Amino acid sequence: MEFRDYYKILGVDRNATTEEIKAAYRKLARKYHPDVNPGDKEAEKKFKEINEAYQVLSDPEKRKKYDALGADFERGVSEEELRRRYAWHQAGRASARGFSDFFESFFGFGPGGFDFSPFEAFTERRQRPERAPDTHAEIEITLKEAIQGSTRRIDVESQDECGACGGSGMVVEEERRGRLRVLHEARTCPSCGGAGVISSRRTLEVSIPAGVTDGTRIRLKGQGGRGVTPELNGDLYLTVRIKPDKVFTVSGRDVRCQLPVWDYEAVLGAEVIAPTPVGKISLKIPPNSQSGTVLRIKGRGIPGRGKEPSGDLLYELKVLAPSGLTEEGRALMRQLAEHHRQRHPVDPRAELLTN
Repeated sequence: MEFRDYYKILGVDRNATTEEIKAAYRKLARKYHPDVNPGDKEAEKKFKEINEAYQVLSDPEKRKKYDALGADFERGVSEEELRRRYAWHQAGRASARGFSDFFESFFGFGPGGFDFSPFEAFTERRQRPERAPDTHAEIEITLKEAIQGSTRRIDVESQDECGACGGSGMVVEEERRGRLRVLHEARTCPSCGGAGVISSRRTLEVSIPAGVTDGTRIRLKGQGGRGVTPELNGDLYLTVRIKPDKVFTVSGRDVRCQLPVWDYEAVLGAEVIAPTPVGKISLKIPPNSQSGTVLRIKGRGIPGRGKEPSGDLLYELKVLAPSGLTEEGRALMRQLAEHHRQRHPVDPRAELLTN
């Protein structure tokens, strides 16, 4: 009995993933499909080999058995020895037309099995449907929404598994004969054109929780790619991006604002109205404040989530000198300057001139 290297037939490495095996199979199956090569006996033979290899390597249990025994076949261990070693049963095997003796001996069938055909592999996914893929998207929100939360409507595009062919790209005409399933003809799925997936677009209402930060991922279960049944739907992962704000900057959960104050407010102290991302507050400016002084309001930044603490709201003072003074105002300013020079004769730029 000739050993068949299923990995070589599909052109994949022995460590290939299930997805790599599936991709290789689809590519070869479409190339050698009888509909594409009518009357070509070599193509039909190759198509059967490809299906046989895929039947084994796409099934975890069959692949495990094949990987364990394949080397013994290559070394020439007899079929009788393999049957004895692994207690295979010879009696009652159903017919497996279209598959080799190696396959029948290696994966014997009990009574009442399938009547296989070269198109059996195309219906394998319909018998054992897979979970649809997850999808990823970004959503841009305002700083106010990050702090308070909101509800948004978004449009989502996804590649959904074709319901007509179960994602195989092919549809099969079949009939039942008692416990046997006889497959007559496979053809390209008219719904998806053989791709196995169809593009879809739908609108979702998404709840944005309070306290999200830039880069937060929100998982929407079952809202990704659509499977053949709802429980096989993929998930949608939304990455949150906080839109730049014209007044505030964000660092983690802290929110910072550069707050202009007049020179006399900085010197004498004052109580001013300052903006916040969600409204206004009254803020006290301490006397003798300088440009660059930071006033912190603890816990008024982006709210914490879970064990993460809330961020702070920070105001960096920017002291402004008055402009457009009258002559009277300028005279008062000169008096103030003279008074200040007498009390503080040190040049404030002296340190800059030491080098």
